[in-house]
Amino acid sequence: MNKKISAWISTFVFCYLFWMLLVWSAEPRELVLGVLVSAGAALFAGRFLIHSRAFYLFHPVRLILLAVYVGVIFLWEVIKANIAMVKLVFSPKLSYRAGIIRIPGSDDIRSEYGLAMVSNSITLTPGTITLNAAADEEGHNYYYVHWIDVETTDRNRAGEMIKGRMERWIGRIWK
Repeated sequence: MNKKISAWISTFVFCYLFWMLLVWSAEPRELVLGVLVSAGAALFAGRFLIHSRAFYLFHPVRLILLAVYVGVIFLWEVIKANIAMVKLVFSPKLSYRAGIIRIPGSDDIRSEYGLAMVSNSITLTPGTITLNAAADEEGHNYYYVHWIDVETTDRNRAGEMIKGRMERWIGRIWK
């Protein structure tokens, strides 16, 4: 199948599924509008979003892993980060040390999509923002993360604290 067509179809399907999750309605008007919006979004964004392996996430095992990741693992990490932020904000001393730290990434994640998903997951958890994700000269992944309360400067320990189980699960999805 042509790469452009497969990228369009893949983007269309994900946009349409996302549309259905947002509207949560099976009215004909919503279904048709979802098709039109998803087709338009796929037409403009498909070539930018999908570079290779357009149907990679459509494998049932990967979809299940993605659903478990989003519904359990990521949600739990966000809850933990929110609790930490509440403690930090309501602490009478307000003593925190913000800083930027370079943390190592898993060498199992080779795709741009996997690196982007880890970066976005870190950024979506309160108290952290991924500034850069890249590979060094030897090909090892790393992330520069702004951490609102730097608890340790040990890169490996900080990486475990910031990424939690997120990177391991994303590594299972994006092999």
